[in-house]
Amino acid sequence: MRVTILGTGAIAGAHAEAITGLSAYGVDAVLAHAVDIDPARAEEFARKHGVAAHGAGLADVLTETDVLHVCTPPGAHVAATVAALEAGVHVVVEKPATLSLAELDRIAEADAGSTATFTQVVQHRFGHGLRQLRRLLDDGALGRPLVATCDTLWFRAPEYFEVPWRGRWDTEGGGPTMGHGIHQFDLLLAVLGPWSEVTAMAGRLARHVDTEDVSMAIVRFANGAMATITNSLLSPRETSDLRFDTEAATVELSHLYGYSDADWTFTPAKGRDDVGQLWQPDPMALPSGHLAQLVPTYRAFAAGEAPPVTVHDVRGTLELVAAIYRSAFTGAVVRAGEIGPGDPFHESMRGTGPGWAPVKDLGAERG
Repeated sequence: MRVTILGTGAIAGAHAEAITGLSAYGVDAVLAHAVDIDPARAEEFARKHGVAAHGAGLADVLTETDVLHVCTPPGAHVAATVAALEAGVHVVVEKPATLSLAELDRIAEADAGSTATFTQVVQHRFGHGLRQLRRLLDDGALGRPLVATCDTLWFRAPEYFEVPWRGRWDTEGGGPTMGHGIHQFDLLLAVLGPWSEVTAMAGRLARHVDTEDVSMAIVRFANGAMATITNSLLSPRETSDLRFDTEAATVELSHLYGYSDADWTFTPAKGRDDVGQLWQPDPMALPSGHLAQLVPTYRAFAAGEAPPVTVHDVRGTLELVAAIYRSAFTGAVVRAGEIGPGDPFHESMRGTGPGWAPVKDLGAERG
C-alpha cells in the first residue's frame, strides 16, 4: 500500500516511524509521499524519513495513494479527509478528527459512500492492558464495572499557546477537553461502553486563551457505571491516570503519553483471591502507540474490512466532548443523543459560549 502523510509537523514523525515498522508484522506498506503547505518542511521531513517524493499539493498525489495520514492541525482535517474518501483512499486522521459533530457527520457521509474507509488515531485502545481488561469484563470474570476515574493532569506553559491555532475554538475546537483529555476518556469509553448522561464544569483559570484550561465531568454509563473525568493543562506534576472498580477487582493505569504492561496495577477485592491470577502481562505485546493501532488497521484495509476503530466509535467520544461543553456552559444535564443538527453544540464545541470574554476583549479590558 502506498502511503501519503499530509502535514509534516511534530506528530507526523510518529506516523512515519509506525508506517516503517509495519513490515515487521507482515504488512506491505511504503511511505511514498510527504505533503505540507511549507515545501521546505516537507523536503526536510522526506529526507529524514526516506520518503521518495514530497510537495505542497495533496490533489496531485491522491491518484498515487492508497492510504492518507492526515497530520495537519485539526481545522484542516475535514477537507482533506473528504477529498481522500471521494477518491477511494483510506484515511487515518489524528485526533481530534474534527472540530465539531457537524464536521464529523460530513466525514461519516463521505465514508458511507466511499470504497475506502476512515479511522482516527486512538492508540491507547490498542495496548495489551486495555485489551486484557476489556476481555475480562466481556467474559464476566471481574463482575460488573461500577466506579471509574479518568484524570488527564497535564501542564502547558503560557508559551505553548503562542502557536497561533492553539487555545482557540475556531482552529483547535476547544481546550484540554477536546485536544488532550480525549486521549484518556476515549480509553474510558473503550472499557465502559456507551455513556448515557453527563454533568460538567469548565473554567479558564490561568491561561490567556479563548477556550477552557480545565474541565471536570461526572458521567453515567448505559451499563450503570459512574465515572469522573478531569482534564487539566495546569498540573505541574503531569500524569494520566485511570481507575476501574469492578465487583471483583480494582484495575489501575498510571502513565503519561503511552503505556506498557508495567504501568497497570491489579488489586483483587477482599475475599476474591480467585481472580488474582487472571491479570497476566504479555512480554511480547507492543506498548500502546501508533504502531499497535496501525498493524490491525492496515490488515483490515488490505482485507477490505472495517478498521477496528470506525467513524461510529469516533462519534461516541466526540459526542461526549460536546456534551461536556454543553453541560458546562448551560448548567444542564446532557443525555446521549440530545446534540443533533440545529443544536449550537453540534456546529461548534463553543456552542452558546462560555461565560468568560474572548482573549481579544479581555486584552482590551486590561489595556
